[in-house]
Amino acid sequence: MKKYLFLLVIGSIVFQGWSQEISTVTQEDSRYLEDQFYTGVTYNLLLNKPMNVTQRNLSYGLMGGIIKDIPVNSSRTFGFGIGAGYALNSYYTNLFAEDNNGDISYAALGSSDDFKRSKLETHLVEFPLEIRWRNSNATNYKFWRVYAGGKLAYIFEGRSKFVSDTDKIGFTNPDIRKFQYGLMLNVGYNTWNIHVYYALSKLLEEGVAMDSMEPIEVRPLRIGIIFYIL
Repeated sequence: MKKYLFLLVIGSIVFQGWSQEISTVTQEDSRYLEDQFYTGVTYNLLLNKPMNVTQRNLSYGLMGGIIKDIPVNSSRTFGFGIGAGYALNSYYTNLFAEDNNGDISYAALGSSDDFKRSKLETHLVEFPLEIRWRNSNATNYKFWRVYAGGKLAYIFEGRSKFVSDTDKIGFTNPDIRKFQYGLMLNVGYNTWNIHVYYALSKLLEEGVAMDSMEPIEVRPLRIGIIFYIL
């Protein structure tokens, strides 16, 4: 997995540099557009975890998509972005999920429990909405940017996976909340931009609880790097 993450990051940097060189030739006018494609990688945190639930391993996220740039002032430094994309997010914890004929139960595994990994994996269609500021022009592709806004998403597939020395369990998880939404902020200069997403919606449906009856009300916080491509 680390190899694929490395290749994604390197490929994004190379492609961005190539596309920006082209932009200096083809966008010598007052109606240039910026940052119409994006890719990114994140480290995923879970907030509001139940007691005795901890994160393990590297919880990661991958994302990519296209954004329509809509400048609203004559210098084209301020505008909006409306887009669509795909994201894969994995959350590794000590939370064990078990499917009992469609009834999902959850329990926190202790340090004495021998297992390799337990994760919740989601595949999403995302719709970012951005308010954009940047100090760019038609020939300068190295500029500061601050893009703030929100993100709507639909989880079209969510799975729980558990692996130990003796067992390998995986199933589609029906109690993942399909519609997700949250706030995001992208800040940076040139190639490197920090991406932060804070979920306002819970990851699981209302009423989902541990075997101890403690509710599971986790919300994702994703922090990483986003690359914008012209």
